[in-house]
Amino acid sequence: MIGLIRHRGPDASGIFISPNAGLAHARLSIIDLSGGDQPIHNEDRSVWIVFNGEIFNYPELREDLVARGHRFYTQTDTEVLVHLYEENGPEMFNDLNGQFAFALWDKNEESLLLGRDRMGIRPLFYYQKNGRLVFGSEVKALFADPTIPRKLDSQTLSDIFTCWTPVGSSTPFEGIYQVPPGHYARLSKKGFSTHRYWKLSFNRQSNEYQSERSLLEWTEELNYLLRDAAKIRLRADVPVGAYLSGGLDSTYTSALVKRNFNNLLRTFSVSFTDSRFDETSFQKIAVKALKTEHRDIRCAEKDIGEAFPQVVWHTEAPILRTAPVPLYQLSKLVRENNFKVVLTGEGADEIFAGYNIFKEDKVRRFWARNPDSRMRPMLLQRLYPYIFTQQNGKAKAFMEAFFRKSLSEIHSPVYSHLLRWQNTSQLKSFFTADLQKKTENQKELRPWPYSPVHLKSVHYAAYILL
Repeated sequence: MIGLIRHRGPDASGIFISPNAGLAHARLSIIDLSGGDQPIHNEDRSVWIVFNGEIFNYPELREDLVARGHRFYTQTDTEVLVHLYEENGPEMFNDLNGQFAFALWDKNEESLLLGRDRMGIRPLFYYQKNGRLVFGSEVKALFADPTIPRKLDSQTLSDIFTCWTPVGSSTPFEGIYQVPPGHYARLSKKGFSTHRYWKLSFNRQSNEYQSERSLLEWTEELNYLLRDAAKIRLRADVPVGAYLSGGLDSTYTSALVKRNFNNLLRTFSVSFTDSRFDETSFQKIAVKALKTEHRDIRCAEKDIGEAFPQVVWHTEAPILRTAPVPLYQLSKLVRENNFKVVLTGEGADEIFAGYNIFKEDKVRRFWARNPDSRMRPMLLQRLYPYIFTQQNGKAKAFMEAFFRKSLSEIHSPVYSHLLRWQNTSQLKSFFTADLQKKTENQKELRPWPYSPVHLKSVHYAAYILL
Protein backbone atom coordinates (compact mmCIF):
# COMPACT_ATOMS: atom_id res chain seq x y z
CA MET A 1 0.00 0.00 0.00
CA ILE A 2 2.65 2.50 0.98
CA GLY A 3 4.71 1.72 -2.11
CA LEU A 4 1.83 2.72 -4.38
CA ILE A 5 1.74 6.24 -2.91
CA ARG A 6 5.48 6.73 -2.52
CA HIS A 7 5.21 9.70 -4.90
CA ARG A 8 3.31 11.54 -2.16
CA GLY A 9 6.19 11.18 0.29
CA PRO A 10 9.56 10.28 -1.22
CA ASP A 11 11.67 11.46 1.75
CA ALA A 12 11.02 8.70 4.31
CA SER A 13 8.59 5.95 5.27
CA GLY A 14 7.54 4.14 8.41
CA ILE A 15 5.19 1.40 9.61
CA PHE A 16 3.49 0.63 12.94
CA ILE A 17 1.91 -2.78 13.55
CA SER A 18 -0.19 -3.90 16.51
CA PRO A 19 -2.49 -6.93 16.90
CA ASN A 20 -5.56 -5.03 15.67
CA ALA A 21 -4.19 -2.17 13.56
CA GLY A 22 -1.46 -1.20 11.14
CA LEU A 23 -0.40 2.31 10.11
CA ALA A 24 2.00 3.21 7.30
CA HIS A 25 3.31 6.57 6.11
CA ALA A 26 5.27 8.00 3.18
CA ARG A 27 6.75 11.31 4.25
CA LEU A 28 7.30 14.62 2.49
CA SER A 29 9.52 16.43 4.98
CA ILE A 30 8.39 20.01 5.69
CA ILE A 31 8.79 20.51 9.46
CA ASP A 32 11.46 18.93 11.72
CA LEU A 33 13.31 17.37 8.80
CA SER A 34 15.57 15.12 10.90
CA GLY A 35 13.22 14.04 13.69
CA GLY A 36 9.71 13.96 12.26
CA ASP A 37 9.43 10.51 10.70
CA GLN A 38 6.03 8.88 11.16
CA PRO A 39 4.10 7.10 12.61
CA ILE A 40 4.41 9.29 15.72
CA HIS A 41 3.25 8.36 19.22
CA ASN A 42 2.54 9.84 22.65
CA GLU A 43 4.63 9.39 25.83
CA ASP A 44 3.52 5.83 26.67
CA ARG A 45 3.03 4.73 23.03
CA SER A 46 -0.68 4.17 23.52
CA VAL A 47 -1.68 6.64 20.78
CA TRP A 48 -0.21 6.52 17.25
CA ILE A 49 -0.80 8.70 14.22
CA VAL A 50 -0.05 9.01 10.49
CA PHE A 51 -0.68 12.48 9.13
CA ASN A 52 -0.75 14.25 5.75
CA GLY A 53 -0.82 18.03 5.54
CA GLU A 54 0.09 20.87 7.86
CA ILE A 55 -1.39 22.37 11.01
CA PHE A 56 -0.65 26.07 10.63
CA ASN A 57 -1.30 27.03 14.25
CA TYR A 58 0.74 24.21 15.73
CA PRO A 59 3.24 26.44 17.64
CA GLU A 60 0.43 28.03 19.64
CA LEU A 61 -1.22 24.65 20.26
CA ARG A 62 2.10 23.11 21.31
CA GLU A 63 2.80 25.90 23.80
CA ASP A 64 -0.58 25.35 25.45
CA LEU A 65 -0.14 21.56 25.57
CA VAL A 66 3.30 21.85 27.15
CA ALA A 67 1.80 24.11 29.80
CA ARG A 68 -0.74 21.36 30.48
CA GLY A 69 2.05 18.83 31.11
CA HIS A 70 2.42 17.07 27.77
CA ARG A 71 5.97 16.03 26.80
CA PHE A 72 7.14 16.19 23.17
CA TYR A 73 9.98 14.24 21.56
CA THR A 74 9.80 15.98 18.12
CA GLN A 75 9.32 19.52 16.81
CA THR A 76 6.57 18.47 14.40
CA ASP A 77 3.00 19.61 13.98
CA THR A 78 2.12 15.90 13.77
CA GLU A 79 2.92 15.26 17.42
CA VAL A 80 0.70 18.18 18.40
CA LEU A 81 -2.26 16.18 17.08
CA VAL A 82 -1.43 13.22 19.31
CA HIS A 83 -1.40 15.28 22.49
CA LEU A 84 -4.38 17.37 21.43
CA TYR A 85 -6.34 14.12 21.06
CA GLU A 86 -5.27 13.08 24.54
CA GLU A 87 -6.55 16.39 25.84
CA ASN A 88 -9.79 16.82 23.88
CA GLY A 89 -10.65 13.61 22.02
CA PRO A 90 -12.71 14.23 18.84
CA GLU A 91 -13.34 17.80 20.01
CA MET A 92 -9.74 18.47 18.89
CA PHE A 93 -10.91 19.50 15.42
CA ASN A 94 -12.34 22.75 16.74
CA ASP A 95 -8.79 23.93 17.53
CA LEU A 96 -7.15 23.08 14.20
CA ASN A 97 -6.22 25.64 11.55
CA GLY A 98 -4.80 23.73 8.64
CA GLN A 99 -5.22 21.35 5.75
CA PHE A 100 -5.00 17.75 6.83
CA ALA A 101 -5.98 14.11 6.67
CA PHE A 102 -4.89 11.78 9.45
CA ALA A 103 -5.51 8.42 11.07
CA LEU A 104 -5.05 8.09 14.83
CA TRP A 105 -5.02 4.71 16.61
CA ASP A 106 -5.89 4.58 20.32
CA LYS A 107 -4.53 1.27 21.67
CA ASN A 108 -6.30 1.53 25.01
CA GLU A 109 -9.73 2.11 23.48
CA GLU A 110 -8.95 -0.01 20.42
CA SER A 111 -10.44 2.69 18.21
CA LEU A 112 -9.38 4.46 15.03
CA LEU A 113 -10.07 8.14 14.35
CA LEU A 114 -9.97 9.41 10.74
CA GLY A 115 -10.07 13.19 10.29
CA ARG A 116 -10.22 15.48 7.26
CA ASP A 117 -9.88 19.27 7.02
CA ARG A 118 -12.82 21.63 6.67
CA MET A 119 -12.57 22.16 2.90
CA GLY A 120 -11.37 18.67 1.97
CA ILE A 121 -8.02 19.86 0.62
CA ARG A 122 -6.33 16.62 1.67
CA PRO A 123 -7.85 13.33 0.43
CA LEU A 124 -8.82 10.40 2.63
CA PHE A 125 -10.43 7.23 1.23
CA TYR A 126 -11.62 4.08 2.97
CA TYR A 127 -13.27 0.68 2.50
CA GLN A 128 -15.20 -0.74 5.42
CA LYS A 129 -16.86 -4.14 5.80
CA ASN A 130 -17.54 -6.59 8.63
CA GLY A 131 -15.69 -4.56 11.25
CA ARG A 132 -12.57 -4.20 9.10
CA LEU A 133 -11.45 -0.88 7.64
CA VAL A 134 -8.77 -0.13 5.05
CA PHE A 135 -7.87 3.52 4.39
CA GLY A 136 -5.40 5.62 2.42
CA SER A 137 -4.64 8.94 0.76
CA GLU A 138 -5.34 7.43 -2.66
CA VAL A 139 -7.65 4.68 -3.91
CA LYS A 140 -4.77 2.83 -5.54
CA ALA A 141 -3.34 2.16 -2.08
CA LEU A 142 -6.57 0.45 -1.07
CA PHE A 143 -6.53 -1.69 -4.19
CA ALA A 144 -3.22 -3.17 -3.05
CA ASP A 145 -5.47 -5.31 -0.83
CA PRO A 146 -6.69 -8.13 -3.11
CA THR A 147 -9.81 -8.69 -0.99
CA ILE A 148 -11.26 -5.29 -1.91
CA PRO A 149 -13.57 -5.56 -4.96
CA ARG A 150 -12.74 -3.51 -8.05
CA LYS A 151 -16.00 -2.30 -9.52
CA LEU A 152 -17.16 0.98 -10.97
CA ASP A 153 -20.04 2.82 -9.33
CA SER A 154 -22.42 3.80 -12.13
CA GLN A 155 -24.34 6.33 -10.00
CA THR A 156 -21.17 8.21 -9.08
CA LEU A 157 -20.06 8.20 -12.71
CA SER A 158 -23.43 9.73 -13.58
CA ASP A 159 -22.88 12.38 -10.89
CA ILE A 160 -19.40 13.21 -12.19
CA PHE A 161 -20.57 13.46 -15.78
CA THR A 162 -23.24 15.89 -14.64
CA CYS A 163 -21.87 17.90 -11.72
CA TRP A 164 -18.14 17.51 -12.59
CA THR A 165 -17.40 15.83 -9.25
CA PRO A 166 -18.51 12.96 -7.00
CA VAL A 167 -21.36 13.90 -4.68
CA GLY A 168 -21.12 13.42 -0.92
CA SER A 169 -18.80 10.64 0.25
CA SER A 170 -18.94 8.57 -2.94
CA THR A 171 -16.10 7.78 -5.36
CA PRO A 172 -16.08 6.28 -8.86
CA PHE A 173 -15.46 2.89 -7.27
CA GLU A 174 -18.15 0.81 -5.65
CA GLY A 175 -17.61 0.35 -1.92
CA ILE A 176 -14.82 2.95 -1.76
CA TYR A 177 -15.79 6.12 0.10
CA GLN A 178 -14.12 9.33 1.18
CA VAL A 179 -14.35 11.03 4.55
CA PRO A 180 -16.33 14.16 3.61
CA PRO A 181 -14.77 17.60 4.15
CA GLY A 182 -15.36 18.90 7.67
CA HIS A 183 -15.98 15.38 9.00
CA TYR A 184 -14.27 12.73 11.04
CA ALA A 185 -14.94 8.98 11.22
CA ARG A 186 -14.50 6.49 14.07
CA LEU A 187 -14.12 2.73 14.09
CA SER A 188 -14.37 0.88 17.38
CA LYS A 189 -15.96 -2.23 18.86
CA LYS A 190 -19.23 -0.28 18.78
CA GLY A 191 -19.04 0.02 15.00
CA PHE A 192 -18.20 2.60 12.34
CA SER A 193 -19.66 6.10 12.17
CA THR A 194 -18.98 9.51 10.59
CA HIS A 195 -19.55 12.87 12.23
CA ARG A 196 -19.62 16.45 10.96
CA TYR A 197 -17.53 18.84 13.04
CA TRP A 198 -17.80 21.98 10.87
CA LYS A 199 -20.14 23.69 8.44
CA LEU A 200 -20.59 27.20 7.10
CA SER A 201 -22.89 29.41 9.15
CA PHE A 202 -25.76 31.21 7.43
CA ASN A 203 -27.07 32.84 10.57
CA ARG A 204 -29.37 35.68 9.51
CA GLN A 205 -28.63 37.83 12.55
CA SER A 206 -24.91 37.59 11.91
CA ASN A 207 -25.39 38.54 8.25
CA GLU A 208 -27.43 41.60 9.21
CA TYR A 209 -24.67 42.72 11.54
CA GLN A 210 -22.02 42.24 8.86
CA SER A 211 -24.05 44.19 6.28
CA GLU A 212 -23.82 47.29 8.44
CA ARG A 213 -20.04 47.41 8.13
CA SER A 214 -18.44 49.90 5.78
CA LEU A 215 -16.44 49.01 2.69
CA LEU A 216 -13.31 50.26 4.43
CA GLU A 217 -13.91 47.91 7.38
CA TRP A 218 -14.43 44.97 5.03
CA THR A 219 -11.25 45.83 3.14
CA GLU A 220 -9.18 46.15 6.31
CA GLU A 221 -10.42 42.82 7.66
CA LEU A 222 -9.80 41.04 4.36
CA ASN A 223 -6.29 42.45 4.18
CA TYR A 224 -5.59 41.31 7.75
CA LEU A 225 -6.92 37.80 7.10
CA LEU A 226 -4.89 37.39 3.91
CA ARG A 227 -1.70 38.59 5.60
CA ASP A 228 -2.26 36.23 8.52
CA ALA A 229 -3.08 33.31 6.23
CA ALA A 230 0.12 33.88 4.24
CA LYS A 231 2.24 34.30 7.36
CA ILE A 232 1.20 31.05 9.02
CA ARG A 233 1.62 29.12 5.77
CA LEU A 234 5.26 30.16 5.66
CA ARG A 235 5.98 28.13 8.81
CA ALA A 236 8.23 25.50 7.29
CA ASP A 237 11.79 24.22 7.56
CA VAL A 238 12.10 24.22 3.77
CA PRO A 239 11.92 27.07 1.21
CA VAL A 240 8.41 28.21 0.24
CA GLY A 241 7.72 29.43 -3.29
CA ALA A 242 4.64 30.75 -5.05
CA TYR A 243 2.70 30.14 -8.24
CA LEU A 244 2.45 33.24 -10.42
CA SER A 245 -0.07 32.91 -13.25
CA GLY A 246 -0.28 36.61 -14.04
CA GLY A 247 -3.82 36.83 -12.68
CA LEU A 248 -4.93 39.03 -9.80
CA ASP A 249 -5.09 36.26 -7.20
CA SER A 250 -1.60 34.73 -7.49
CA THR A 251 -0.03 38.15 -8.19
CA TYR A 252 -1.55 39.50 -4.98
CA THR A 253 -0.45 36.55 -2.83
CA SER A 254 3.06 36.70 -4.32
CA ALA A 255 3.24 40.45 -3.62
CA LEU A 256 1.99 39.87 -0.10
CA VAL A 257 4.78 37.40 0.65
CA LYS A 258 7.50 39.28 -1.21
CA ARG A 259 6.85 42.62 0.46
CA ASN A 260 6.08 41.41 3.97
CA PHE A 261 7.81 38.11 4.68
CA ASN A 262 10.27 36.87 2.06
CA ASN A 263 12.37 39.20 -0.10
CA LEU A 264 13.98 36.22 -1.86
CA LEU A 265 10.72 34.72 -3.10
CA ARG A 266 10.94 32.17 -5.93
CA THR A 267 7.95 32.13 -8.27
CA PHE A 268 6.81 29.60 -10.88
CA SER A 269 4.47 29.84 -13.84
CA VAL A 270 3.26 27.95 -16.91
CA SER A 271 2.85 29.47 -20.36
CA PHE A 272 1.16 28.09 -23.48
CA THR A 273 2.08 27.89 -27.15
CA ASP A 274 -1.60 28.60 -27.93
CA SER A 275 -1.93 32.39 -27.72
CA ARG A 276 -5.62 32.14 -26.75
CA PHE A 277 -4.65 30.77 -23.33
CA ASP A 278 -1.19 32.24 -22.86
CA GLU A 279 -0.70 34.83 -20.10
CA THR A 280 3.06 35.28 -20.43
CA SER A 281 2.79 39.04 -20.90
CA PHE A 282 1.01 39.43 -17.55
CA GLN A 283 3.49 37.11 -15.84
CA LYS A 284 6.40 39.22 -17.09
CA ILE A 285 4.79 42.40 -15.77
CA ALA A 286 4.30 40.79 -12.34
CA VAL A 287 7.84 39.36 -12.20
CA LYS A 288 9.34 42.72 -13.19
CA ALA A 289 7.30 44.59 -10.59
CA LEU A 290 7.95 42.11 -7.78
CA LYS A 291 11.56 41.30 -8.72
CA THR A 292 11.16 37.62 -7.86
CA GLU A 293 13.48 34.82 -8.89
CA HIS A 294 11.30 33.26 -11.55
CA ARG A 295 11.07 29.94 -13.40
CA ASP A 296 8.54 28.96 -16.03
CA ILE A 297 7.59 26.01 -18.21
CA ARG A 298 6.02 26.18 -21.67
CA CYS A 299 3.17 23.82 -22.47
CA ALA A 300 1.98 22.74 -25.93
CA GLU A 301 -1.09 20.73 -26.94
CA LYS A 302 1.14 17.71 -27.51
CA ASP A 303 2.49 17.95 -23.97
CA ILE A 304 -1.03 17.97 -22.57
CA GLY A 305 -2.03 14.93 -24.60
CA GLU A 306 1.02 12.94 -23.58
CA ALA A 307 0.67 13.71 -19.86
CA PHE A 308 -3.10 13.27 -19.67
CA PRO A 309 -3.11 9.53 -18.80
CA GLN A 310 -0.63 10.13 -15.98
CA VAL A 311 -2.79 12.92 -14.58
CA VAL A 312 -5.86 10.64 -14.63
CA TRP A 313 -3.81 8.03 -12.79
CA HIS A 314 -3.34 10.60 -10.04
CA THR A 315 -6.91 11.98 -10.01
CA GLU A 316 -8.44 8.47 -9.86
CA ALA A 317 -11.64 9.85 -11.35
CA PRO A 318 -12.91 11.17 -14.69
CA ILE A 319 -11.82 14.74 -15.39
CA LEU A 320 -13.83 16.80 -17.83
CA ARG A 321 -11.22 19.37 -18.79
CA THR A 322 -7.50 19.42 -19.48
CA ALA A 323 -6.62 22.21 -17.01
CA PRO A 324 -5.15 19.83 -14.40
CA VAL A 325 -2.43 18.78 -16.85
CA PRO A 326 -0.57 22.13 -17.06
CA LEU A 327 -0.84 22.34 -13.26
CA TYR A 328 0.73 18.88 -13.07
CA GLN A 329 3.56 20.05 -15.34
CA LEU A 330 4.00 23.16 -13.20
CA SER A 331 4.25 21.02 -10.07
CA LYS A 332 7.02 19.00 -11.72
CA LEU A 333 8.90 22.25 -12.41
CA VAL A 334 8.59 23.20 -8.73
CA ARG A 335 9.92 19.83 -7.61
CA GLU A 336 12.79 19.92 -10.10
CA ASN A 337 13.84 23.21 -8.47
CA ASN A 338 13.92 21.46 -5.06
CA PHE A 339 10.80 23.17 -3.70
CA LYS A 340 8.16 21.22 -1.77
CA VAL A 341 5.78 24.03 -0.74
CA VAL A 342 4.18 26.76 -2.85
CA LEU A 343 1.49 29.33 -2.12
CA THR A 344 -1.33 29.67 -4.64
CA GLY A 345 -4.39 31.79 -5.32
CA GLU A 346 -6.71 28.77 -5.46
CA GLY A 347 -10.29 29.58 -4.45
CA ALA A 348 -10.17 33.31 -5.16
CA ASP A 349 -12.30 33.07 -8.31
CA GLU A 350 -14.97 31.16 -6.39
CA ILE A 351 -15.09 33.64 -3.49
CA PHE A 352 -14.83 36.82 -5.58
CA ALA A 353 -16.88 35.60 -8.57
CA GLY A 354 -13.98 35.79 -10.98
CA TYR A 355 -15.14 33.04 -13.33
CA ASN A 356 -17.30 33.82 -16.35
CA ILE A 357 -19.90 31.36 -15.08
CA PHE A 358 -20.79 33.84 -12.31
CA LYS A 359 -20.90 36.74 -14.75
CA GLU A 360 -23.15 34.64 -16.99
CA ASP A 361 -25.45 34.25 -14.01
CA LYS A 362 -25.95 38.02 -13.68
CA VAL A 363 -26.46 38.48 -17.43
CA ARG A 364 -28.96 35.62 -17.67
CA ARG A 365 -30.94 36.81 -14.62
CA PHE A 366 -31.18 40.26 -16.23
CA TRP A 367 -32.20 38.66 -19.54
CA ALA A 368 -34.81 36.46 -17.77
CA ARG A 369 -36.74 39.57 -16.72
CA ASN A 370 -37.47 40.19 -20.40
CA PRO A 371 -36.80 36.91 -22.23
CA ASP A 372 -38.04 38.30 -25.58
CA SER A 373 -35.48 41.10 -25.57
CA ARG A 374 -33.07 41.12 -28.50
CA MET A 375 -30.66 43.46 -26.76
CA ARG A 376 -30.13 41.78 -23.38
CA PRO A 377 -28.51 38.57 -24.70
CA MET A 378 -26.01 40.77 -26.54
CA LEU A 379 -24.34 41.37 -23.13
CA LEU A 380 -22.88 37.88 -23.56
CA GLN A 381 -20.70 39.31 -26.30
CA ARG A 382 -18.74 41.12 -23.58
CA LEU A 383 -17.86 37.73 -22.05
CA TYR A 384 -17.16 35.81 -25.25
CA PRO A 385 -16.13 38.30 -27.93
CA TYR A 386 -14.04 35.68 -29.75
CA ILE A 387 -17.27 33.84 -30.60
CA PHE A 388 -19.61 36.71 -31.35
CA THR A 389 -17.16 38.77 -33.43
CA GLN A 390 -16.27 36.03 -35.89
CA GLN A 391 -19.03 37.12 -38.28
CA ASN A 392 -20.35 33.59 -37.89
CA GLY A 393 -24.13 33.74 -37.76
CA LYS A 394 -24.49 30.07 -36.85
CA ALA A 395 -22.11 30.38 -33.89
CA LYS A 396 -23.96 33.43 -32.61
CA ALA A 397 -27.34 31.71 -32.95
CA PHE A 398 -26.02 28.60 -31.24
CA MET A 399 -24.63 30.55 -28.29
CA GLU A 400 -27.84 32.49 -27.77
CA ALA A 401 -29.85 29.25 -27.88
CA PHE A 402 -27.40 27.64 -25.47
CA PHE A 403 -27.66 30.41 -22.87
CA ARG A 404 -31.45 30.59 -23.26
CA LYS A 405 -31.89 27.06 -21.87
CA SER A 406 -33.40 27.05 -18.35
CA LEU A 407 -33.38 30.85 -18.54
CA SER A 408 -36.48 31.26 -16.37
CA GLU A 409 -35.37 28.92 -13.55
CA ILE A 410 -33.86 31.79 -11.56
CA HIS A 411 -35.05 30.40 -8.22
CA SER A 412 -32.93 27.28 -8.58
CA PRO A 413 -30.13 27.26 -5.96
CA VAL A 414 -27.77 26.04 -8.68
CA TYR A 415 -28.93 28.47 -11.37
CA SER A 416 -25.37 29.57 -12.19
CA HIS A 417 -24.27 25.98 -12.84
CA LEU A 418 -27.48 24.35 -14.02
CA LEU A 419 -26.92 25.20 -17.67
CA ARG A 420 -23.43 23.69 -17.69
CA TRP A 421 -24.51 20.60 -15.77
CA GLN A 422 -27.27 19.94 -18.28
CA ASN A 423 -24.78 20.31 -21.10
CA THR A 424 -22.13 18.14 -19.45
CA SER A 425 -24.70 15.45 -18.71
CA GLN A 426 -24.84 14.69 -22.43
CA LEU A 427 -21.48 12.98 -22.03
CA LYS A 428 -23.32 10.10 -20.38
CA SER A 429 -24.43 9.05 -23.85
CA PHE A 430 -20.95 7.53 -24.18
CA PHE A 431 -21.89 5.01 -21.52
CA THR A 432 -23.46 2.36 -23.72
CA ALA A 433 -25.63 -0.46 -22.45
CA ASP A 434 -22.66 -2.76 -22.96
CA LEU A 435 -20.44 -0.63 -20.73
CA GLN A 436 -23.20 -0.33 -18.11
CA LYS A 437 -23.48 -4.10 -18.06
CA LYS A 438 -19.74 -4.40 -17.54
CA THR A 439 -19.95 -1.84 -14.76
CA GLU A 440 -22.51 -4.00 -12.97
CA ASN A 441 -20.88 -7.37 -13.52
CA GLN A 442 -17.18 -6.86 -14.22
CA LYS A 443 -14.70 -8.82 -12.16
CA GLU A 444 -11.73 -6.83 -13.36
CA LEU A 445 -11.20 -3.30 -14.58
CA ARG A 446 -11.02 -2.94 -18.35
CA PRO A 447 -9.66 -0.19 -20.67
CA TRP A 448 -11.79 2.83 -21.56
CA PRO A 449 -13.65 1.75 -24.72
CA TYR A 450 -13.60 5.10 -26.57
CA SER A 451 -10.67 6.80 -28.21
CA PRO A 452 -9.82 10.49 -27.61
CA VAL A 453 -11.13 11.18 -31.12
CA HIS A 454 -14.69 10.38 -30.03
CA LEU A 455 -14.42 12.74 -27.10
CA LYS A 456 -12.82 15.50 -29.14
CA SER A 457 -15.94 15.61 -31.29
CA VAL A 458 -17.86 17.13 -28.39
CA HIS A 459 -14.94 19.33 -27.28
CA TYR A 460 -14.37 17.53 -23.98
CA ALA A 461 -11.58 15.41 -22.64
CA ALA A 462 -13.07 12.84 -20.33
CA TYR A 463 -11.14 9.76 -19.37
CA ILE A 464 -11.68 7.28 -16.61
CA LEU A 465 -9.12 5.40 -14.60
CA LEU A 466 -9.83 1.69 -15.11
